[in-house]
Amino acid sequence: MKTVDYYTANWCGPCKTFKPIILELVSEGYNITLHDIDTERDLALTNRIQSVPTLVISENGEEVDRLVGVHTKQSVISKLS
Repeated sequence: MKTVDYYTANWCGPCKTFKPIILELVSEGYNITLHDIDTERDLALTNRIQSVPTLVISENGEEVDRLVGVHTKQSVISKLS
């Protein structure tokens, strides 16, 4: 099963656009964890987050894909399938 770490920031305009899509996917049962880069700075550094929004997709604990920027709901779903 794929898991997703979603890196965001309150001050980020594109994050505000993308967050409703992410929350909708969470409500549909997708395993997505939200991380604020300002409050979880060490985690963001460890995962080499250079811009937000960023989705880090993992499978069996290993990163298999990364999406940077705003994406459509369907494009995120296709990466998780």
